[in-house]
Amino acid sequence: MALYIKKNCINCDMCEPECPNQAITMGKEIYEIDPARCTECVGHYDKPTCVSVCPIDCIDPDPNHKETTDQLAEKFILLTQA
Repeated sequence: MALYIKKNCINCDMCEPECPNQAITMGKEIYEIDPARCTECVGHYDKPTCVSVCPIDCIDPDPNHKETTDQLAEKFILLTQA
């Protein structure tokens, strides 16, 4: 499943440069994760780097975008072929 950034984000700028899929961008008030580009780092790393670097633990699985590891791997392939 894709990840999302909760409203308690402090805009510390740690997550955005760590995303290998360029899924994280600045929204109107806080950073946002594009579920179409988020693979939870499947294909790149063992665990999501944005979660690893977030100092306040404000990144969670997005219940509105549930995906299996296989689906995330397929998305990784599509994103890296372009």
